[in-house]
Amino acid sequence: MGQTIRLTAAQAMVRWLSVQMTEEGERFVDGIWAIFGHGNVAGLGEALHGIGDAFPTWRGQNEQTMAHAAIAYAKAKKRTRAMAVTTSIGPGSTNLVTAAALAHVNRLPLLIIAGDVFANRRPDPVLQQVEDFDDGTVSANDCLRPVSRYFDRITRPEHILSALPRALRVMTDPANCGPATLAFCQDVQAEAYDYPAEFFAPRVWHIRRPQPDARELDEVAALIRSAENPVIIAGGGVIYSQAEAELGAFATRHGIPVAETQAGKSALAQSHPMNFGASGVDGAESANAVSATADLVIGIGTRFQDFTTGSRALFRNPDVRFVSLNIHGYDAAKHGAVSLVGDAKVTLGLLSGALGDYKAAAFDPAARAAWLAKVDDHCRDRKRTGGELPIDAEVIGAVQRTGSEATVAMCAAGTMPGALKLLWQPSQGGYHMEYGYSCMGYEVAGAMGIKLATPERDVVCFVGDGSYMMANAELATAVMRRIPFTVVLTDNRGYGCINRLQQGCGGAEFNNLYKDCNIEQQPEIDYVAHAASMGAHAVKAADIADLEAKLAEAKGRDIPTVIVIETDPRPGPGENGGGAWWDVAVPQAGGPERLEQARGSYIENVLNQRVLN
Repeated sequence: MGQTIRLTAAQAMVRWLSVQMTEEGERFVDGIWAIFGHGNVAGLGEALHGIGDAFPTWRGQNEQTMAHAAIAYAKAKKRTRAMAVTTSIGPGSTNLVTAAALAHVNRLPLLIIAGDVFANRRPDPVLQQVEDFDDGTVSANDCLRPVSRYFDRITRPEHILSALPRALRVMTDPANCGPATLAFCQDVQAEAYDYPAEFFAPRVWHIRRPQPDARELDEVAALIRSAENPVIIAGGGVIYSQAEAELGAFATRHGIPVAETQAGKSALAQSHPMNFGASGVDGAESANAVSATADLVIGIGTRFQDFTTGSRALFRNPDVRFVSLNIHGYDAAKHGAVSLVGDAKVTLGLLSGALGDYKAAAFDPAARAAWLAKVDDHCRDRKRTGGELPIDAEVIGAVQRTGSEATVAMCAAGTMPGALKLLWQPSQGGYHMEYGYSCMGYEVAGAMGIKLATPERDVVCFVGDGSYMMANAELATAVMRRIPFTVVLTDNRGYGCINRLQQGCGGAEFNNLYKDCNIEQQPEIDYVAHAASMGAHAVKAADIADLEAKLAEAKGRDIPTVIVIETDPRPGPGENGGGAWWDVAVPQAGGPERLEQARGSYIENVLNQRVLN
């Protein structure tokens, strides 16, 4: 029998995690965010204290936002590294359901180590235990099953010998990547076991790059060669694969314009001549025009979400075909596409070689130039003097003008995601949007995660007052840890984005802006005082020129800066946008004339939708 080491299950877990390495010699799981409580403080908490900086522990303010920071870190690292989160049993665990879903939708690695009930069941029911009257094996952590790519319950100390490698396998698999949840029974955390010494030998995790099937490659090459007006839709898979240079070379060599999804934006810098801008509902005129006439749509690392495809109504050529280059067959088959399953970086090179000197029909570069000129005009400072509030486009313009190649704009929900996708002109890698789940409350914690992952970047967090009110407490964490980033808080006094959607679907203004809510008094929220109370440098900008000055002053601080500016909730980013449709169901019966008009428009657009899955 080989040498063994006697440790508690919790000690063994953190020791094993501390020696799981990347090819660059760094820990794959960089460390763990922790809020301790009943279910993880005595076992896992003591083990983390004992291992110290070999596997660091960071204190957050909320389980969900700690996980948001970890997810943003993994996204900014292009899935080459990750972080873990631990919680107590009960509400600590269920607070993570939203974050796990966010990681699942975005295909991002996250390790959740959730405290669980007693495996021996002696003291049942324990504090915070959720009891299923008909199933004695259920705990609150079972809520995490549908939003985890891997789920396991550790009910014996030796279970970690198989559970931990399985969790890391999922987190490092480019096709199946997502959150892994280990429900760790609290009594088992403290149980000792004689673990094989070789279990703790350092291990390097290689992220594979699968090559495509030869038949699929030949079929797709033939389709492209027969196309006159193809268009590329670049998704987040391009960035995760680190295939940005290959995408640019492929598009340039073969003369194929590129449109971007939310996740794929900044795979090519906006200055790249083949970058025609954003696709779909919140897309650019130039991108949507080439998409509408395309005879072949080449998806690269995209799942063809409704915003990207204009709810399946954007690609209007009746003879259009779809090709999908994706790491997972599930995504590669969407929209009835001809599948090309493989790693984007490897496959683009092989596909370009198969195409030889193929060149698409000439496109009009003037359309791209005209669109960018519109963006510049839309984002200019209108120097309002009549008391009118600025619009979000002007705020974006101010950040753009004061930014640099190192600036990364980030956001998640509300008005700004659509406005930024449409109007922000990033350098390569200068854009970070969580729009797979579009989770309100991701922004502040996410900005902290991005800065931890890329300290050389100038991180600017765009957040509306609605999202800020949902989750802002990690500002205090960033202050404590001296993690600097800039928050631009646009205060439009409610949920302006959904208010516009409500009206666009024929509805009355109701329960979105504070002025339309059932309340006794309109709120007067002092966001500057609130942010300052957590230690951030907080100021209010009087206008766009003042915002630019305060953005410049924020550079060089070692704590977060929060700049509040009041904005007009009525105009949206689409006034000068591409105008693609979004399928949001309108009531089919009843209602006043405004609903009848909205129904007519809705039915008209439904007729343009493609039905292939």
